[in-house]
Parts: sequence; C-alpha cells; structure tokens
Amino acid sequence: MELDKYDQALLNGEYGETKQKMMEILLALGKIYEAEKFIEVKSVQVSGASFKTIGDAGLSWLNTLSGKAVVPSFLNPIGMPRDEWQNLGIPDDFAKKQLEVNAAYTRLGIRPTCTCTPYYFNIIERGDHLAWSESSAVSYVNSVLGARTNREGGPSALASALTGKTPYYGLHIVRNRIPQIEFHIDDPAATKSWTNAHYGALGIIAGAISGNRIPFFTELRPNRDMLKSLGAAMAASGAVALYHVNEITPETRFPFFKKHIEEDDREVVEIEVSEIDELFGSLEADVVALGCPHVSEEELEELAFLLENRRVVMPFYIFAAEEMKAKHPDLCAKIQNSGAKIVPDTCMVVSPLMDRAGVVMTNSGKAFTYLPGMCKATPLLGTLEDCVRAGCGE
Repeated sequence: MELDKYDQALLNGEYGETKQKMMEILLALGKIYEAEKFIEVKSVQVSGASFKTIGDAGLSWLNTLSGKAVVPSFLNPIGMPRDEWQNLGIPDDFAKKQLEVNAAYTRLGIRPTCTCTPYYFNIIERGDHLAWSESSAVSYVNSVLGARTNREGGPSALASALTGKTPYYGLHIVRNRIPQIEFHIDDPAATKSWTNAHYGALGIIAGAISGNRIPFFTELRPNRDMLKSLGAAMAASGAVALYHVNEITPETRFPFFKKHIEEDDREVVEIEVSEIDELFGSLEADVVALGCPHVSEEELEELAFLLENRRVVMPFYIFAAEEMKAKHPDLCAKIQNSGAKIVPDTCMVVSPLMDRAGVVMTNSGKAFTYLPGMCKATPLLGTLEDCVRAGCGE
C-alpha cells in the first residue's frame, strides 16, 4: 500500500504504541482488500459498546489502549442508560462492567452519544468518507445521505478514530456502489399505504435474498423513516450496507448511475405483497419495544399523538438517543404520561432488558430479526398503531 509520511510515522510508533497497533490493524485490513492507499475520514462511529456483546475480553482489551481520537467519533448504544439504570432492573454486576466500558471509550476520546442514529445530530454530506460500524447507521449514511463507508468492525472503527484514516476500498470507491440485484413489488399500488413496519418487513425479505449485494428498488416512494426501516432490516437479515431506491436515494439521480442502471445486467426478483403481509403476526404481546434504530423526531411526534390520553397496560419501551430526548421534553412528557418509558443510550437487542421478555411486539424489521437470537425473545411485528393498541390493551 502507498503510505504518506503520517501513515509511516504511525506505523513507526512515533505517535505511541496504541496508535501503532491501530495502524497495523488498518494496514492488515487494507492488504486483505487490496487497497492502494489510506484516506482521511470525516467521522467515526464505534460499535462494541455494550458489555453484553464485548464481555470481559473486550473490556480488558480496551483497558490496554491509550491515546485520543483525532476525528469526531461517536459511541454506539451501550447495554443500559447511563443514568437511572437502576429503575429498569439492570443487574448491578452488569452495570458495573458497562460503566467501565463507557469510561474506557471516553478516555480514548469517543463521544458517549450512545446512539445508532448519530446522523440526526451531525452534519453528514454526500461524498463524505466515514468509518462507521453499526449496520443500520452504515446503511442510512451510505444510501439515504450518499456518504461513503464500509461496514467497519469495532476494532477497525476504533483504529480509524485514533488515526483518522481508513483503507480506500469497497464502498469508498464509486464503481463499487452500483446496484447488483433489482427488486420489484408485484402490486406497487399497495405500497402507497405502507408504514415503517411494512418497509421493515420488505427489508427482512430483500436482505435475506441480497446477502451482501447492493439492491435496487423501483416503484417505491418511501420517506426517510421508511428508508431507515428498510435499510436496518436488510442489514440485519442480510449484510446490506448500501441500497438504492430509484429517484429517491441521491445516487440514482446521477448520470453515472443512471447509465449503469440502464445498461448493467443483474438478477431481478419480484416480491409479492402477500409475503410482506405474512410477517405480521397475531400473538398476544407481553412487551412493546420501539426504536430500533432509535426514534426520529417525526416518530417521537407520532408516538406522542397516539399515546395522548391513553394508558399502557404492559411494559412499553421506546429507545431513543439522549440528545433526542433532551431536545423534545414536551413530547417525551406526553409519552411518559401514558406509562410508557423512553429509554436512552441503549437498544433492545444489546441490553439485558429484553432477555427472555416473552413475546415482544415491535414495528422494527431489524429487531424482529435479532430478538430471537440475541434476547431469546419471540418477536411480533406490527405497525406503530398496532403496537400502541396492543400496549394499551385495546
């Protein structure tokens, strides 16, 4: 690989042993993918933040590191809220270890935003090179915002945070962002009434078919929350880090992409609306959990409207970024007056909160995919309105 003076200085240990190790990680990654050089990144999102997922081995490794992040770097959801975790029944031994993980990342200069939606609070522009790791965030910034990042692992993202560099390969290169599989819906008119949950269901099916290929959708007109649900589900059921929706996502409007969309051969798959509808179940819920990925301002507004003058009759959790919660105290107050809990900093699939919770009703295709394996819970998919009705015993 071509190295500039800064790259070589990092490898020589001139910036300390930790940054030397981080550059060695990136160099190995670059050689695996035959990258020609390193590029600078504008920001980094670091995963491996919940003690539930990294365990004692991950914590021990973090405690061996030193130095500070050199670009804006954000932490993924952790295993519990930073404050008032006792009110949710989080075990003390888990909390102790989680707080140690938080302290280790903070010491390294990683902002404890603890959210999978940092794009709501940071300016990300089309063409920006990033090193992000959480699957739904990677999908969103690549597809909806037109930035460029590979799906980084926790160590490689942390390495980019501490060096400001990433290997130039994969989705950083324009020619690697061309669609590889095309999806049609058998009844496009039916999609006009689809909700976020329907796009999540579509993502479950399309992601499993796509694997790590780049999908291209036609005849859909989703809003940004729907795109978020679609991408998050495809990243969970498959390994989709980038997708395109014709004339909606930014790159489909560029001449370079239009040319390839028109000329390239690719597999075409038709998905039936009935396949989407079959994913919506009829079990009785024990818990309602929303916000996977964390809720947007629009989702918070809709929840406040739906829960006004209602009372929940079962555990009802809404996962959100702390910054989103702090920005909208009035909306949050309306929601919490119903008995529902707004839970910041964590996520239903990386927290012990949902472990063996029984039947968990959600509007998230991502959560629907992950809950059985990560929480030993039974998922039930419904629209946001379905979830509110179930949570209120209606």
